[in-house]
Amino acid sequence: MPYAFQIFDFFTIEQILDFLLRILVACVCGTLIGYERSLRFKEAGVRTHLIVCCASAMIMIVSKYGFVDLTDSSGELLSGLRGADPARIAAQVISGVGFLGAGAIFRNKNIVKGLTTAAGLWATAGIGLAIGSGMYFIGVFVTLIVAMFQVIMHKFTIASDSFSNNFLEFIVDNNVKFQQILSEFVKDNNGKLTSYSISKSDDLHTHYSVTIKTKRLITMEQLHIFLEEHEGIRSASTSFL
Repeated sequence: MPYAFQIFDFFTIEQILDFLLRILVACVCGTLIGYERSLRFKEAGVRTHLIVCCASAMIMIVSKYGFVDLTDSSGELLSGLRGADPARIAAQVISGVGFLGAGAIFRNKNIVKGLTTAAGLWATAGIGLAIGSGMYFIGVFVTLIVAMFQVIMHKFTIASDSFSNNFLEFIVDNNVKFQQILSEFVKDNNGKLTSYSISKSDDLHTHYSVTIKTKRLITMEQLHIFLEEHEGIRSASTSFL
């Protein structure tokens, strides 16, 4: 008889339905965390977190219950945990999910982004393992904690989480004392200059590239006002890091 049908010899219908329920609950938990990430336009959103959590739950179920048909040399079924380590497959999820976290982290000059998303993926894998092992309360509780703090920490930011990085570029006439103007601009925005580079655009103009850390993103409206207030600044552009 194919193993797909022999499974009913080892598990009751209620147990099989419980396995399926665990996977569904894991999908819901992964979706909740991924939804918060997608609202902030992160690369790892609903689909990524859902798949990680769902697959983790499945792997945990396989790790715990996938060896019930093991037999010894005489063909007798092994009882209990004899001959099987229920943790050895699940343990690989913790290390294996690292490649997803590494893909979510990137460095641009002196700015590192994606650490929160990587940590969220790691937490999502742990949630899937918890639910897959049957610890619904733990998995759902951690899901609520992670999702709640993600939302709260973005509304009421603390320490380095309260700063945004703005990469600004300016084309300025050579006769303009731009360093002094830039210092006043940074001060007016309660920011900190973290990188600064200069290059000649042509014989009449200089190109400035700066990174400013501020509590709120510098908008195009602010740059437009900045251009109107200072003659000799020919253009300004911004991108958010």
